[in-house]
Amino acid sequence: MKLLEDKIRQDGIAVNEHILKVDSFINHQIDPLLMQEMGKDIANHFQNKGITKVATIESSGIAPALMTAAAMNVPLIILKKQPSKILNQDLYQTVVTSFTKETNYELTLSKKYINDNDHVLIVDDFLANGEAATAALRLLRMSHATIAGLAVLIEKSFQPGRDKLQNQGIEVYALARISKMAENYIEFIP
Repeated sequence: MKLLEDKIRQDGIAVNEHILKVDSFINHQIDPLLMQEMGKDIANHFQNKGITKVATIESSGIAPALMTAAAMNVPLIILKKQPSKILNQDLYQTVVTSFTKETNYELTLSKKYINDNDHVLIVDDFLANGEAATAALRLLRMSHATIAGLAVLIEKSFQPGRDKLQNQGIEVYALARISKMAENYIEFIP
């Protein structure tokens, strides 16, 4: 998506070959008009897939997932990273290893909001190693829901996430695919 690539070129900061800061428009401060356009683009790509719900992992995936769900007129379900004092039973749970934060955390999904009739689109901000997306898949498969695919705003195509997911039969749709990064340098796949 040219609009996103242009925004990354203008306001994104390539810290090194692995870290891209997009906090001024995606995850600390959000550009709502850009987010709305990205949600529409994702919804258009998956429009004929029979999607009943959109799912994301808190917190940076919430804005694009919400805009996608709104464009598709379906509910958004949020996979939680932190245990809840009130939502502590009837959960699907799995462990995720975060590449960015170098930690493990437990991901949860309430059984109340998902079932085997759901066909789910996962939306997230980044795809790198694919660990978070794989954990989301595990949770959704526990519920016997089917997976329509994964949509991400930014894919680091030089990392193994896409291959890992495609090898599981998951369609991956990325709005911006980065082929190479270095300090102050970003190269996109056309």
